[in-house]
Amino acid sequence: MSIRRFLKFFVGSVSVLCAAAGVLQFLCDEATANDPETATASSAPADLRQRAKLLRPVDHGVGRLVADMTFSDLESKQRSLGEFKNRKLVVVAMTSTSCPLSKKYLPTLTELAKNYAAKDVQFIAVNCIPTDKPEDMKAAAQAFGDTALYVHDSDEELARHLGAMTTTDVLVLDPARTVVYHGAIDDQYGIGYALDAPRHTFLATALDSLLAGHSPEVTATAAPGCSLDHESSNTAATDSTYHNRISRIMQQNCIECHRTGGVGPFALDSYADVVAHAPMIRDVIERGAMPPWFAAKPEGGHESVWANDRSLSDPDRNDLTAWIKGSRTEGNPADAPVPRTFAEEWTIGEPDYVVQIPKPIEIKATGTMRYQNVKTQTTLDEDKWVQGYEILPTDRSVVHHVLVNVYEKGAERARDREEGVGGYWAAYVPGNSGQLYPDGFAKKLPAGATVTFQIHYTPSGVATQDQLKMGLIFAKAEPKYVVTTIPLADVDLNIPPHAANHVETITRPVPADINVMAYMAHMHVRGKSFNFELTTPDGKTERLLDIPRYDFNWQVRYDYREPRVIPKGSRLKVTAAFDNSEGNPANPDPTETVHWGEQTYEEMLIGYVETYAPVGAPRPTMNTRTGAGGGLFTLLDSDGDDNLSKDEAMKAIDRVPALKDNPIAVDLLFNRIDLDKDGKLSMEEFGKLREELGGRKK
Repeated sequence: MSIRRFLKFFVGSVSVLCAAAGVLQFLCDEATANDPETATASSAPADLRQRAKLLRPVDHGVGRLVADMTFSDLESKQRSLGEFKNRKLVVVAMTSTSCPLSKKYLPTLTELAKNYAAKDVQFIAVNCIPTDKPEDMKAAAQAFGDTALYVHDSDEELARHLGAMTTTDVLVLDPARTVVYHGAIDDQYGIGYALDAPRHTFLATALDSLLAGHSPEVTATAAPGCSLDHESSNTAATDSTYHNRISRIMQQNCIECHRTGGVGPFALDSYADVVAHAPMIRDVIERGAMPPWFAAKPEGGHESVWANDRSLSDPDRNDLTAWIKGSRTEGNPADAPVPRTFAEEWTIGEPDYVVQIPKPIEIKATGTMRYQNVKTQTTLDEDKWVQGYEILPTDRSVVHHVLVNVYEKGAERARDREEGVGGYWAAYVPGNSGQLYPDGFAKKLPAGATVTFQIHYTPSGVATQDQLKMGLIFAKAEPKYVVTTIPLADVDLNIPPHAANHVETITRPVPADINVMAYMAHMHVRGKSFNFELTTPDGKTERLLDIPRYDFNWQVRYDYREPRVIPKGSRLKVTAAFDNSEGNPANPDPTETVHWGEQTYEEMLIGYVETYAPVGAPRPTMNTRTGAGGGLFTLLDSDGDDNLSKDEAMKAIDRVPALKDNPIAVDLLFNRIDLDKDGKLSMEEFGKLREELGGRKK
């Protein structure tokens, strides 16, 4: 059965950046959500059903302060959120005695309240339906006993204050009244379906993680129920101060890198730090440079499709810039959030196996450095399935990015496996140092494999050393799916001098359905913009990813919240623009014609597409040609029409010195090889060209 729902988990250089492997498992399991053997669902189309889909946490109030508020319980006694500050967690669960889904969830909610009462978790059940009958609410309150406080929020003030969206919505607050979870109880019930048992217990899992001192894997979901006319963003304090608002924005968006001991150039984990760097913070926010996220916003106000979307929400941006431009009030320290904690070394946990480069590399203090290519031999005597990895420099301040490839024991590194053309096995960039896949997904590490590291170092002003290593987590069993990366590369770049907007494109046919999980764009310092575009078999065109401002300093991955199936017969087009002008301050030399090369002063155009397929199935590819010369044919076929024009064939012909600057000889050769005289070379004709070129090189 195909997987319909998918989400990636990033392990950041210092902390978890997105969601964890459990999120992936949830979305993978959604493939069976409408299976009649496991669910009792209406016969309505899938879009009429509503389930507990994942949401972007920052858009759903996660990380925000809920200001204290008083309210009355069923006995008209005055209570407040603040009175529970000594409890480990507070669960505020919306409910109703008339909404069908709330009624279904009442037994689950009462059971959870009983189970977690002994763990110092306070439950508050909030009924905000004015017309619910008092006797029904008393019966519901009796079902909870003394494990929960039942409130009739008849004027809906508490629900509005919380930003509750439905009558099954749940918010979990930490002791500082920060929202640490906002979403559904579980996925057993939704609009238009019901399961015999939940597949994913979101609330219980979040509580267990929080009580263990960890961030929940899932922090925000929709909660199908009877809708309430409230906005999720209303959970913020009215007047922004550092402690009640700004510190939480820093926690959510900045201090994973900008903290004491982090990879950022300065810390932002205190009031003094933020005030000291306030002008710079305002500048990078207004320029869109921070947080590092460069995908264009969805058109028409649509929700972002990216699971790891780091962009600031509009309320966060507005509040932060207003505070910086205003009096920068510190506020009451009692409103401060609970401090975040970070792993000292491995964020994925203790690895099962570590691969390290053989010896430290000396990093000079100033200037630039050529890419370092280092290989090491593994000592494993059997094949291993790798479920997760993390790349850990010993000096993160000088490592720009790393590409890792894996080769079977004794295999020579083929030319078409150079950076980009052959994809990559693992990668590191600041902020994204590794990945954990869910159960059933993995990459293969052959016995005795050679592991190669291509490392880009950027001197930081102080001479240092680095001996980076990669930690691996092995799968407990053979996976169902293998994760691989397809590279779409244009190796024949020809960027003229002084060109401010030179555009290159490549197009590839899609020979079979491909499950796409993520994209990544790669160019060097002349890179200006990048996009992926899909044309489906019926001729419809869609922009999959648009990066209007490419930044070489941030090799950002763009991970789908839900996977895309690129259908057979489609065409995937990659378009990139380069700025080789004097106006590009990073340009090494605007007078040079720039070609493909792995060094920073050269250029690349690579669109990476991360995919998955069942174990044993053919590896996903956009190479329609197999056999000798098939890979090269696909690389040369820039427009993806399964033929080579003379210009495309010149990419191979130019490698023969006797032909490179001899257009008459090239014309004679091309016309002789072009047997059907259509002005293009088929794969068969290209094979004959390769034979001719091989003979002339000898």
